[in-house]
Amino acid sequence: MTIRLYDSRAQALRDFEPLEPGKVGMYVCGPTVQSSPHVGHLRSALAYDLWRRWFAHCGYDVTFVRNVTDIDDKVLANASEHEPWWAVAYRVELEFTAAYRAIGILPPSYEPRATASIPQMQEIIQALIERGHAYVADDGSGDVYFDVRTWASYGELTRQRLDDMAESPDAPTRGKRDPRDFALWKGSKPEEPASASWASPWGAGRPGWHIECSAMSKRYLGAEFDIHGGGLDLRFPHHENELAQSTAAGDAFARYWVHNGIVMVEGQKMSKSLGNSIYASEFLALAAPVVVRYYLASAHYRSTIDYHPGALEEAEAALDRIEGFLERAGRALEAAQIAGPGDGRVPDAFAAAMDDDLGVPQALGVLHETVRAGNTALDAGDLAEVAVLRERVRAMASVLGVDPTSPEWRHGGSDAAGTALSALVEKLLADREAARAAKDFAAADRIRDELAAAGIAIDDTPAGARWSLA
Repeated sequence: MTIRLYDSRAQALRDFEPLEPGKVGMYVCGPTVQSSPHVGHLRSALAYDLWRRWFAHCGYDVTFVRNVTDIDDKVLANASEHEPWWAVAYRVELEFTAAYRAIGILPPSYEPRATASIPQMQEIIQALIERGHAYVADDGSGDVYFDVRTWASYGELTRQRLDDMAESPDAPTRGKRDPRDFALWKGSKPEEPASASWASPWGAGRPGWHIECSAMSKRYLGAEFDIHGGGLDLRFPHHENELAQSTAAGDAFARYWVHNGIVMVEGQKMSKSLGNSIYASEFLALAAPVVVRYYLASAHYRSTIDYHPGALEEAEAALDRIEGFLERAGRALEAAQIAGPGDGRVPDAFAAAMDDDLGVPQALGVLHETVRAGNTALDAGDLAEVAVLRERVRAMASVLGVDPTSPEWRHGGSDAAGTALSALVEKLLADREAARAAKDFAAADRIRDELAAAGIAIDDTPAGARWSLA
């Protein structure tokens, strides 16, 4: 069955046809590292981790890019005399990395920081000026704006008429030709630190938020790529502006737009003003990381999750049923010396659910039906059937990253030693992948051998290298 996904631009389900056969290029808007991650950040990252895993399971070579916005008004606002903006950004970035790792989010193929792509941003801005779609403000500020009136397609992503849109809040209106024009480049200000400023043809300054993703996606995936993802709250103005500036600069940009739903708390949207934001660290303290992952994955990625007390207990009970069957089946099969088919297949019904716009709720239904069938086979003493069903359960749980018996959950945990070990191994795996990309296979093999000597086994899968305690 062909993979189908809901394209926010078309507002319809579409068959996925990759730009290049057998390959998928995905760009997902990562965090603006201004403050600690909350559960909504976890939910968004997990949605695209599941997409990535499913594409990889289906045999695609996936290049997954998730950026870090490390220069922004809010990052600067949270800096202090004792902690400069770049230190705030790095500290918070590490918090996001730890939270992602805790719930089994695979590391991106590339994770660029915005500050490393300033020249590429300036190239796009210059192209927009030359094409007549951007202008330098005449107030001497050094600001450069996208001229929305020159681009007839502006508003197509969110189906809005220009005259119905709100004013762009990213810069004062005094230098704009139209209040809806948005900033591509922000001239430096006396009150901002000199370290947050770069030279440009229009004067010293820094990039606007939207231009950052246009430049980084093009740099790492090309002028046209398959999928652009992000939270539903990014559709406007961020993604609308990305689409306008990239296409106006002459790039085809994203072929499919995918957006995940938000997280609410007992019927209310999470908000600092309401005091109901749940930070990732707080959420991970409520249950084991695999339980958190299962809970956040159990709703369809485009739906709204409404968290309520007791929700994690329900997820834990569901995982207990999976774990109970796997451990019971494992003991029985080991005693009888019976092995499964070894083909790693998932049931057709599971695959059909995942192919249909990543239908994880329906896929979990197939998983639990298989667990029930497996327990019935165990009770009947049909160990041949148990062997097949156990392998199917493990295959499905592995695709979703929720196998409670997997070593990644056994050795990860919330203890300091497990966290430290995980961080060190993941760093070495990233170094190994970089060596392989550079065709330095001697260095890659050396890293693998060093890990093996320390009792850590590496399994190279289509979704990336996985590790376990040997």
